[in-house]
Amino acid sequence: MSATPQTRPFAPFEWLISLRYLRARRKEGFISVIAGFSFLGIMLGVATLIIVMAVMNGFRKELLDKILGLNGHLLVQPLESPLTDWKVVAERINGVQGVRLAAPIVEGQALATSPFGATGVLVRGIRSEDLTNITSIAHNIKQGTLEGFDEGQGLAIGRRLADTLSLRAGDNITIVAAKGAVTPMGTLPRTKTYRVAAVFEIGMSEYDAGFVFMPITEAQAYFNRPNDVTAIEVYTTDPDRIDVFRKGITEAAGRPIFMVDWRQRNATFFNALQVERNVMFLILTLIVLVAALNIISGLIMLVKDKGGDIAILRTMGASQGSIMRVFLITGASIGVVGTVIGFLVGTVICMNIETIRQFISWVTNTELFSPELYFLSKLPAEMDAGETFAVVLMALTLSLLATLYPSWRAARLDPVEALRYE
Repeated sequence: MSATPQTRPFAPFEWLISLRYLRARRKEGFISVIAGFSFLGIMLGVATLIIVMAVMNGFRKELLDKILGLNGHLLVQPLESPLTDWKVVAERINGVQGVRLAAPIVEGQALATSPFGATGVLVRGIRSEDLTNITSIAHNIKQGTLEGFDEGQGLAIGRRLADTLSLRAGDNITIVAAKGAVTPMGTLPRTKTYRVAAVFEIGMSEYDAGFVFMPITEAQAYFNRPNDVTAIEVYTTDPDRIDVFRKGITEAAGRPIFMVDWRQRNATFFNALQVERNVMFLILTLIVLVAALNIISGLIMLVKDKGGDIAILRTMGASQGSIMRVFLITGASIGVVGTVIGFLVGTVICMNIETIRQFISWVTNTELFSPELYFLSKLPAEMDAGETFAVVLMALTLSLLATLYPSWRAARLDPVEALRYE
């Protein structure tokens, strides 16, 4: 008896037949309409997943940089007694390993006015040397200068606030606080006019429109805090390791304090961002899953259409494994090519996301990314290598799994039954 000839897996003839099935039939295009939609679905699904994940990563990173660039990673507030010893406490905290800056601040709500309008602001009194060490402010001065900030009565205001009040560096701005002098007629608002010394723009609309920086001595006088400060903003070398620095800061303070870190101050915001990110990932994964299911439909139809071909190949000596691999290659090719093209499309769009946004806004004459709504003035995109690899791997895995059942059906096809009605 002669043994059945064995062929090595993925032999050249298997690739040849698979590629013939992938080519146009009757000038109708790519395998079939269903296979074409499968290819487009996987391509769009992968590209969309990569783009959305990159934009959400960029959104979180930019917000984190902007929020932590202006606000401290840890806010030290007094307990039991006011922070009258703030200079000594700040100096001790500055000496803690991992602390980059300990900046005493005086904060208060006020109304900023000019002849052209009025708006609510948060006035923050700060020392000149501390303000120049906050790079998000010092490196983004658009008008004026911070030189001599402590010496005069000049203020640093955000770009959007300046635009709202039609102000430039050198103009006058009036600050009105609700709590002022106490008189027999009651408490009168405190009103004082200052010169705009500098205009900054950090790129986050909420801060550019609502923050006013004032010399700390002037803020203490304005808010009736002659000897103390509101709190001490602590900036560390690594905000993700903020728990490591807590013990050292507590010991260095040498007095009862209450500490709030950036995660607690912005917990609701960043938790909502994380939930939205996870939900978007699940929703967009369904696009890839539906496209993979379309591969199953397309291959089952292809197996039925090629029943006679399968039977002839079997009678010529092709094994069940060879038939299965033929259809495996055919279906997997759709998924692999769709995933690769989707990856390339997603990468190109991520690299040019802001240019594309500006072009679409120009064409449609609409504002697609309002800074007032999204807090940022640009659309960010930050591709994460691990996430991108996971998206590509998921798409390839789903595509491969989708080909298994139709390929198995093709391999189990009985040649006699297939040829009976030919």
